[in-house]
Amino acid sequence: MATTHRLSRMTGRSEDESHRTATPLELFFDLSFVLAFSAASAQFSHAVAAGHLSSGLVGFVFSMFAIVWAWINFTWFASAYDTDDWLFRVTTMVQMVGVLVLAIGIPPLFASLEHGEHLDNGLMVAGYVIMRLAMVFQWLRAAKQDPARRSACLAYAKAIALAQVGWVALIALHTTPWQTFVLMLPLYVVELGGPLFAERRRGGTPWHAHHVAERHGLLAIIALGECLLGTIAALSVLVEKQHGLSVDVVVLGLAGTGLAFSMWWLYFTLPSAEVLHRRRPLGFRWGYGHIAVFMAIAATGAGLHVAAYYLEGESELGPVGVVLATAGPVAVFGLCLAALYGVLVGLDQAALRNGAAALALLTLAVVLAAAGVGVPWCLLVVMLAPVPAIISDERVVARRREEALARLLDD
Repeated sequence: MATTHRLSRMTGRSEDESHRTATPLELFFDLSFVLAFSAASAQFSHAVAAGHLSSGLVGFVFSMFAIVWAWINFTWFASAYDTDDWLFRVTTMVQMVGVLVLAIGIPPLFASLEHGEHLDNGLMVAGYVIMRLAMVFQWLRAAKQDPARRSACLAYAKAIALAQVGWVALIALHTTPWQTFVLMLPLYVVELGGPLFAERRRGGTPWHAHHVAERHGLLAIIALGECLLGTIAALSVLVEKQHGLSVDVVVLGLAGTGLAFSMWWLYFTLPSAEVLHRRRPLGFRWGYGHIAVFMAIAATGAGLHVAAYYLEGESELGPVGVVLATAGPVAVFGLCLAALYGVLVGLDQAALRNGAAALALLTLAVVLAAAGVGVPWCLLVVMLAPVPAIISDERVVARRREEALARLLDD
């Protein structure tokens, strides 16, 4: 194990490297995204509780895409070219600074969307550009030091640089939020299309399937932390309101914690590493699909925070809206997870039955809220929505998945 961090060549790491796991630097890097996730989730929950669903949703999707997309780009690059020398470490620190700047810019973005005049995304874009220009430097370094993959590395660098020119230009335009979002569409095409072009048309990079799968799983856990934070916020309000423990406090604590736990359980039924190792072209659908997964998890945490606002008497929403704020993201999470599972091994017959059962339970939670049942009890029903899929996986689907993986290994 190296005790110094002298410069070393970025020649690309082996796709078959054994025992490849997340590094301490990657785990430290992820800590900055905890703050960004919390900022986006907190602003979203505040907007929803205040009755500004449309502007809150737009702000949440915009900010979460910037956060997750920057993380994904770093993660896949590091999977291929992590030298862990001093220059790689310092460049990573610069990216962490960008994440913090972006997080600081999230509240002004939401405020400007609420007032609907000019989109105040200057700080967010500045933070994003800091992160992305650091990635341009990393890709140019890899292009110089890995001649065999120079074409792919340059394609990444050019696409990122071109997109950043567009993002900076948008800051200078004093357009309405909706005009700005229309102008962003071609930039999203460049951002999302650049990696696809580099990997499919320019030879690609040596990313490591097991490492990438582990990294995405770690970010899913970070996102699930928002569910626990939302639960704590709601519990704090209820404990103070009811002067200690009560049945509602216990029910709410079980609902929030159980929901986060069941979502964690379901996420890790995905056989990501095994399949991606054998079928690397699936990486794009799998990786891009995770953007929606991370958003849904963080939105679930925001929904639980909306429940805290409601219990505190600071929400414009009624019980139905409060329950929907959590049930909706849970439904999106289940749908996205089923899609990812289908990409990896194909949809199992049980998926439709489990989906129908989950939808029925989520609908029941909303109906109970409309009938006057307390929000903590309705959230307990929401918590039960993933349970049929977990039971089905333990009893039947896991065996079928093992058979599908065995056939894949035999191909």
